[in-house]
Amino acid sequence: MWAIDTACGSEANTTWHLVADIERLRELVGVEKWLVFGGSWGSTLALAYAETHAERVSELVLRGIYTVTKAELRWYYQFGVSEMFPDKWERFQAPIPPSERDDMIAAYRKRLTGDDPAAQIEAAKAWSLWEGETITLLPNPAFSTSFGDDHFALAFARLENHYFVNDCWLEDGQLLRNAHRLRGIPGVIVHGRYDMPCPARYAHALHKAWPDAEFHLVEGAGHAWSEPGILDLLLRATDRFGTPV
Repeated sequence: MWAIDTACGSEANTTWHLVADIERLRELVGVEKWLVFGGSWGSTLALAYAETHAERVSELVLRGIYTVTKAELRWYYQFGVSEMFPDKWERFQAPIPPSERDDMIAAYRKRLTGDDPAAQIEAAKAWSLWEGETITLLPNPAFSTSFGDDHFALAFARLENHYFVNDCWLEDGQLLRNAHRLRGIPGVIVHGRYDMPCPARYAHALHKAWPDAEFHLVEGAGHAWSEPGILDLLLRATDRFGTPV
């Protein structure tokens, strides 16, 4: 059972609780090794798991590499993507007074966990739509609809913010620093050239630190798994690893 705190998420909802849960699932399934697949935050979690339990990973397929460094968080929630999407950034800033905009993650935390339900929804929708409308190379109206739903937005924003305000319980640069633990694990890294939430330099750095993995930097693609070039490579990778030799 989750022990819910008053902030929003769970006292037992951290990166390392999830890594332990994945390992428990492997034990329940009864396999010695398995293919681990993750995209975006899933790539963070997959890397954390694989670096902790490398002997249990047969292959690793990663998309939209996110190592959750302070620089990555600043790029997306403080300054960087703001320069690419000034209109959408203006909407993201709207619920936050100018005096608090020097730390947007903390300012959103205050509103997402406050006592005013209307302010919670306003903040949640602004947070959620900022992501939903910047993850594809070309606009996707379906993402605006789904990310803008009140119930989805509140759950999504509160949980994501809960992790980011805590730096995902990772030391800065930890996942890249420990990538040597992946040595010998075959893998595939798929990353969109124009991925806004997750700058391509971190995917490139991961490949340099883990040369056992193929690296595909997909032209004409952003962050979403559903973009054709990204989806094609993910299917090819999982088909290849899933086919008995």
